[in-house]
Amino acid sequence: MPSLTSFLVLAVDGGAAAGKSSTSRALSARFDFMHVDTGAHYRTITLALLRAGIPATDPDAVAAWLASPSALSTVLQGRSARLAINGTAPEDAALRTPEVNAVVSPVAAIPAVRSFLFDYQRAQVAVAKENGFAGLIMEGRDIGSVILPDADLCLFLEADPVAREARRRAEGGVDLIVQRDKQDSSRKTAPLTIPPGATRIDSTYLTLDEVVEKISALIRGLRQSSNCTF
Repeated sequence: MPSLTSFLVLAVDGGAAAGKSSTSRALSARFDFMHVDTGAHYRTITLALLRAGIPATDPDAVAAWLASPSALSTVLQGRSARLAINGTAPEDAALRTPEVNAVVSPVAAIPAVRSFLFDYQRAQVAVAKENGFAGLIMEGRDIGSVILPDADLCLFLEADPVAREARRRAEGGVDLIVQRDKQDSSRKTAPLTIPPGATRIDSTYLTLDEVVEKISALIRGLRQSSNCTF
């Protein structure tokens, strides 16, 4: 396993089914980085709202629910850091149902939700250090632009919408990719955008291994750098 000379922070952004999770998990395993999927954070909140019967179309009700006592914590499952509410981190299958897919973007657009998670997500850098990881790789839609703008490496993964929909179907899921992209890119709060200086990687015609190798080369270059910001 590679030995990094400095703790590294990687921000990985991109639209739905752009390959963020599979790529981030592979890099996490290769370089001993703690992996944080912030999309799962919003899905966890969405699932909790659905179970509580609180509609995403009522931002005031959502904000009131968020203001009620709730304990946020991090549960480590291997190298993956999962958001737990009151000690429970939902299983991935429960977070990727059609019901959650249908409303996760509107929920993520609510300013109170993003504010609720902002400090928690930034604090994952400290969690990774405290648990002895060589770095942190965090994926989402506003990581390089909002959550970790000073990350040592900012990446933006993209692919043709048709290819992304095919990937989602291959995973056994259903997602309206074009609609999700439009919702995520047009929201007023922390929209999906390409962070300044981000390295863009189009994975439409690349295999997962090819994408991982491209990014691994960038990480190996960072091993020689003394400019790590965290």
